[in-house]
Amino acid sequence: MSMDFIEALSEIEREKGISKDVLIDAIEAALISSYKRNFNTAQNVRVDINRATGVIKVFARKTVVDEVLDPRMEISLHASRELNPNYQLDDVCEIEVTPRDFGRIAAQTAKQVVTQRIREAERGLIYNAFIDKADDIVTGIVQRQDMRNVYVDLGKVEAVLPLNEIMPSEKFKHGDRVKAYITKVENTTKGPQIILSRTHPGLLKRLFELEVPEIFDGVVEIKSVAREAGQRSKIAVYSRNEEVDPVGSCVGPKGMRVQTIVNELRGEKIDIVRWSEDVEEYVANALSPSKVVEVDVREAEKMARVIVPDYQLSLAIGIKGQNARLAAKLTGWKIDIKSESQAEQELADEETESFADPEENVEISE
Repeated sequence: MSMDFIEALSEIEREKGISKDVLIDAIEAALISSYKRNFNTAQNVRVDINRATGVIKVFARKTVVDEVLDPRMEISLHASRELNPNYQLDDVCEIEVTPRDFGRIAAQTAKQVVTQRIREAERGLIYNAFIDKADDIVTGIVQRQDMRNVYVDLGKVEAVLPLNEIMPSEKFKHGDRVKAYITKVENTTKGPQIILSRTHPGLLKRLFELEVPEIFDGVVEIKSVAREAGQRSKIAVYSRNEEVDPVGSCVGPKGMRVQTIVNELRGEKIDIVRWSEDVEEYVANALSPSKVVEVDVREAEKMARVIVPDYQLSLAIGIKGQNARLAAKLTGWKIDIKSESQAEQELADEETESFADPEENVEISE
């Protein structure tokens, strides 16, 4: 070791942000193990690296005793006072035992320790950089794919996009650029692991924040998102400014803003609805594009009974119930949809059932 070594550690401190003292402490600890392993000794030792010159010394640490039973760990009071007359019983006496060729071992050990610490520091920096990006969108390059995952290069780290987090119609090949939503950032023994998703509702929300300035500025707020990835989504928006139309802001001039998002999601249909504090109005809006005649809210059951025109029933329910299902997810209310004729028939049936036989109402008095 030499001054060059100390200067190299100082350079690492400046470039990588790893404290020189932390590195030296780690090297000293590693050198103790190297000394014991290479020189086949079990004695207690201390390694000291001079912070100014880089000179390394190894000291055997022995307890001062009256009678020596283990010469590797103990030294007599007489022998210790030959080194320093101030030693007393139970003191720890340090004797330099630096081997002649220890410099070569020290250099190898220092290189391994520094490399490991740099790797750990870089992993830490990557983790800290991405932990703040959790629940956000990133863009990366597809590197490869196996039976379970697509691996995406984000620059400093390779992220994992599970196949079950990809939209059904999507297929990726090497070199494709992909936008994805970070669902999880973990610090594992192998370094930071970043999990991505293309199906998460958060992806849709973040895409609108990127495309719609009014949302980014906080004038328009996304209240709720319901999504069946690759097929259809609903998003409820609200404007804090009465003069700003939240739905129009999200659609954009000639539909350009929402179309950009539709293209990114490979043609996924998106319904943008106006959020309202009034549950009846909100549920009616959520069933867009269907027209709604009446909404009967039952607070106790948190259910909304919706009546639509006969010709709108299939549109309100949607293919395989998709429109009704998404509306229920968006609002958080159970939704029971009936056509006008069905509602009239149910009402007629109820009136028939409630109509009692006159003879049953006759009271006989004695």
